[in-house]
Amino acid sequence: MSAKSTMGSESEVIPSDQLSTRHLLGIKELRAADIELIFRTADGFKEVLGRPIKKVPALRDITIANLFFEASTRTRVSFELAERRLSADVVNFSASGSSVSKGETLVDTVNNILAMKVDMVVMRHPDPGAAVFLSKHIDSPIINAGDGTHEHPTQALLDAYSIREKLGRVKGLKVVIVGDILHSRVALSNIFCLKELGAEVMLSGPATLIPRHIESLGVKVEHDLDKALAWCDVANMLRIQLERQGGDGIANFPSLREYAVRYGIDLARYRKLGKELIIMHPGPINRGVEVTSEVADHANSIILDQVQNGVAIRMAVLYLLAARIPRSTV
Repeated sequence: MSAKSTMGSESEVIPSDQLSTRHLLGIKELRAADIELIFRTADGFKEVLGRPIKKVPALRDITIANLFFEASTRTRVSFELAERRLSADVVNFSASGSSVSKGETLVDTVNNILAMKVDMVVMRHPDPGAAVFLSKHIDSPIINAGDGTHEHPTQALLDAYSIREKLGRVKGLKVVIVGDILHSRVALSNIFCLKELGAEVMLSGPATLIPRHIESLGVKVEHDLDKALAWCDVANMLRIQLERQGGDGIANFPSLREYAVRYGIDLARYRKLGKELIIMHPGPINRGVEVTSEVADHANSIILDQVQNGVAIRMAVLYLLAARIPRSTV
């Protein structure tokens, strides 16, 4: 399948270049040229998504398996919608009630699915490195839809793409990522993506939620949120990963109320900045904790744009990786 053979009228928009990798396991494996290629491809698909008929036959010969070993709503639905917009055949797999719960290994599970002539795999897994491990045992392209506290590459791509769409560029911008950095796969992928595209990155949150030696990745750390917000052009607000902290989840700070006061953004804190700060959030939002409703729904919030752009970015990734599948296997 060539990179432009099935796009029809979209071939003039979608580039014929190829990604430098057969999988999307993490942002760390991508070059700036790969990211820009994904963005240009997503531009073309955004135009498609704006049409009355939002579907193209780009992947009608491709079967994609969505393997979600961890609960997900937004990411799973976004991937499935992207796949169906590309006319792919879709197989959805959930670990709940499957042979995995009976002791079957990850490799056996995936190989059994691939034996049914599945061409690509989208996988979310609670264990860091699961997608990398799987890529060493099967030949089909794998897209990491989130692996534990490691990476969530398509989220970082859609975040950076949304910044580019809103402000016209990423290079030279100052972006602060606020919240539970320690348990967030979104934070790590965002750091890699933003740095690769030339942005400056700062992290802000309680000291207990900032990993040690994180500055070695070329980022700044500022525990005073007001100073961090005064510094940045964009604030990406992460939710507290209560489910990853054990117990009742509140082990790294006294209470959600205190967290909201120190690290949440309400309208008073926003107005005090006296500038047009862009607000982002990967979702789901804990309204009143990371941001209040007035801030989440503010004119300078691009949270819903992130959701919309997620489909275009995932369409681009699926399309470009499908172009790497040998023609004889399609």
